[in-house]
This record gives sequence, C-alpha cells and structure tokens, in this order.
Amino acid sequence: MGLGSTAKKIQGLSDRAEAMYKQVQQLQQRITNLEGEVDDTHDTVKRMDHQIAEQRQLLLAIADEHDIDGEQILADAAIDDADDLAAADAEGETGEGDEGGSESEAGASADAGEQPAE
Repeated sequence: MGLGSTAKKIQGLSDRAEAMYKQVQQLQQRITNLEGEVDDTHDTVKRMDHQIAEQRQLLLAIADEHDIDGEQILADAAIDDADDLAAADAEGETGEGDEGGSESEAGASADAGEQPAE
C-alpha cells in the first residue's frame, strides 16, 4: 500500500517536471525569436537614422541655396520641442496622465520632421 502511494507521487512529480520542461523550452524559443526581432529592429533604426541624416544634409543644402538659415530653423524647432515636452510634463503633474506626454512627443517628432522643409 505504501509503495503504490509513493509510485503515484513520483509519477505526479514526473508529469509536473515534464510540463515545466516543455514550458521552459517554449520560453527559450520565444526569447530566441525576440532576440531576432530586436536585431532586425536595431538594423532598421540604424538604416533610418542614416537616411534621416542624409535627408537633413540635403535639406540644409537646399535651404542654403535659397539663403535660408537651416541651422537656425532646426534650433528654433528644438526649442519648440523642448517647450512642448515641458508643457507635457506639467500636464502630467496635474493629473493628465501619460497620454498627454505621448501625444506631445508624437507631435514633437512630426514637427521636427517638418521644420527643415520650411
């Protein structure tokens, strides 16, 4: 009678161990997939940063041809972005939440992209 009970307990432990092993394998696979996605995202971001730098140089050259101070426009845009972020931070402190900050950051990104074209 004691051996049957022990055998059932051992079988239960074995089943749980096998289930946990399968879960660990699944987690390892997910981590491997995420690492690949992170690497792909990193490559995409690097490529986009390079393209943005090229576009910035092109826009500054065009602005220079038209006697426009492109650097001053970029500086003004940076000040506007800083003001927007400060206002978003102030809204967050008054209870507006993270949504206001996200919108301001998204707007700041859009503004930064539009400023050199002016």
